[in-house]
Amino acid sequence: HNEVIGVDILEERIDAVNARKSPIIDVELSEYLEKKQLNLRASSDLENSVLKADYVIVSTPTNYDEKTNFFEISSIESVIQSIIRYEPKACIVVKSTIPVGFVDEIRERLETDNIIFSPEFLREGKALYDNLYPSRIIIGEKSERANVFAKLLAQGALNDNVNILLTGTREAEAIKLFSNT
Repeated sequence: HNEVIGVDILEERIDAVNARKSPIIDVELSEYLEKKQLNLRASSDLENSVLKADYVIVSTPTNYDEKTNFFEISSIESVIQSIIRYEPKACIVVKSTIPVGFVDEIRERLETDNIIFSPEFLREGKALYDNLYPSRIIIGEKSERANVFAKLLAQGALNDNVNILLTGTREAEAIKLFSNT
């Protein structure tokens, strides 16, 4: 329903998406890319990809370090800083697993309110299916822009009456961590 540009640092993933091939093992995703008409392309050019964007989703790896008891979130922080530099008006939606308090802390540190959190609940090998048939959509902000983003996610879903919950930021972060547990 919308123009989507996926940005990645690995050329083989970019080439796969642009060739309408799945860069991950996901049967539904492979079939969808092959058969559906989509307004989707991939690029390594973050700057030009986010220009004039209303929403930018950040989904980078966050590994939990058991020795330090912290998440490795440097890639999220780096991408957010770049997005703010290139398109400061965009609403940045973090989908990666993050510690409770991350959004409040980074908003304060980067002096912006344009960052929200929306946890994803995806199973390995079922990412597209879980996006098309979400059990719930949670947005960690109670605002009009959060409501608009939730409706965009629901618009892409194939199941009717998806439960949408707008919560506080820390509540959404905690929901994701408890779901992972």
